[in-house]
Amino acid sequence: MLSVRLLLTEVAAVETALVQGVEPGRAALARIVSRDASNLSPDEVREAALESLSENLSDSVVAPLFWYVVAGLPGATVYRFSNTADACWGYRTPRWEHAGKVAARADDVLNLLPARLTAALLLPDPRRWRDLRHQAARTPSPNSGWPMAALALAGDLRLRKRGSWVLHDTGATPGPTHLRDALRRVRRTALAAAVAGALAARAVHLLHLRHDPPPEGER
Repeated sequence: MLSVRLLLTEVAAVETALVQGVEPGRAALARIVSRDASNLSPDEVREAALESLSENLSDSVVAPLFWYVVAGLPGATVYRFSNTADACWGYRTPRWEHAGKVAARADDVLNLLPARLTAALLLPDPRRWRDLRHQAARTPSPNSGWPMAALALAGDLRLRKRGSWVLHDTGATPGPTHLRDALRRVRRTALAAAVAGALAARAVHLLHLRHDPPPEGER
């Protein structure tokens, strides 16, 4: 249900590919984003990689842990099915219009709390949450803007999607050092989320035992 290592590896591979040139960087980026990467500049390739890194921290780590705490393995499984269905079907094409709309709406609902929790983990300073809300609202998605804006503010970076939106436009243009720093930040955040999820799941389990203890012979 989780994919921390793959996420970090694929995003790091984008920077490694950019060392060889923009075309290899675009090809590496195309493995992790759905947008057309064929005409992106090196700066835009890094920005898109960082956006994918932050969004998938929510989708692939925090949200599955959140739904595991709430509803156990069935909850995490249903969430991952919904999220994967959205990624596969959530496109406005004649073939996928109906299924894609259902998957996208389900994914939006299931990610409402995890996306905001991810943002809070990336940007734990409450004094900056007003700016976080303002930046997150710049994207059309009800959820993905939150972790992306949090990563942008935490790293003082500008993130953008050409012709659509810009997050933290006074931030620095991401470079190789920024991407490596973001990877470390996301790795620490994923670890913190895993520890918090384990503790929360244990607390929920103990609470259930207190209210509904097992039969004497099963203790």
